[in-house]
Amino acid sequence: MQLGLTWGYWGRSMPADFVVTTKAAEDAGFDAVFSAESWGSDAFTPLALLAAHTERIKLGTGVVQISARTPTATAMHAVTLDQISNGRLILGLGVSGPQLVEGWYGMPSHKPLARTREYVEILRQVFHREGPLEYDGEHYQLPFTGDGAQGQGKSLKIMTHPLRQIPIWIGAEGPNNVAQTCEIADGWFPLYYSPWRAEVYHDQIKDRPLGFEISVNVAMEVTNDVEAALEKVRANLALYVGGMGTKGQNYHTALMARMGFEDAAHTIQSLFLEGRRDEAVAAVPIEFADELSLVGSVDRIKDRLQAWEESAVTMINVRPRSIPELHQIAELVKG
Repeated sequence: MQLGLTWGYWGRSMPADFVVTTKAAEDAGFDAVFSAESWGSDAFTPLALLAAHTERIKLGTGVVQISARTPTATAMHAVTLDQISNGRLILGLGVSGPQLVEGWYGMPSHKPLARTREYVEILRQVFHREGPLEYDGEHYQLPFTGDGAQGQGKSLKIMTHPLRQIPIWIGAEGPNNVAQTCEIADGWFPLYYSPWRAEVYHDQIKDRPLGFEISVNVAMEVTNDVEAALEKVRANLALYVGGMGTKGQNYHTALMARMGFEDAAHTIQSLFLEGRRDEAVAAVPIEFADELSLVGSVDRIKDRLQAWEESAVTMINVRPRSIPELHQIAELVKG
């Protein structure tokens, strides 16, 4: 099992221990570190900082929102960061939800699968650098020939030579999106994954190619108070299942329902949208929170870790609260 350090996106400012903890993770044998973006910090810049202070650990965007940049802008970021880090980048992509896509980026959010496929195809062309870039898709045209075009666009080939075909991992939740991810990408970021419910995604991932990575964020905490640890997981689940979307379109609510908790998922969403957040948290089944996390004593975590090691997951990503806990987690997962 590979082990990743996840920083997510920043809140008010850069975490005070951002570089120190990442260096400690590299020293402890972590395989990768991931940064993200929402509507604050971007996903690429923090990794440039970490690239300057590390030597081995892989640097992943977990994830870059495709509506934030054109495919070629993302390709330029990726090629630059891969050069800076001497070939350590994992390019994680995701579509995000309509609230953010339309509300923050001012972009259309329909047909996310088709947009993602075209986006990845363009990235692959840029990374291959076999000739001037030309692409005629429904959502992207290079050179641009749509309304307002002056007819002077030129097909170009990226000047900076990519070191390699940069691996592309995609954050996906819906069955069709996951199936497409296995077809067009090198890895997958599930939002929620339970090794005790492998059937949820079995049909979508059973034909994944050899070497395909599955990288999951897992709440991991060594503690004697399992209930308190799971309460934090339940609060996070209530936020996403309840509030990260609208009544008719919340990918997280739909996923929880597919995982066997349909009644609870809709109850959580209704309570959250009514402003009854404490009740929404209380409505999250402890069983669900426990299946998505690794909390408890060392022995309990070791026992439950077996299910993860026997699953399709190839990497679990954690956010330790301290460097001593980071080393403790590395010992548990890496042995």
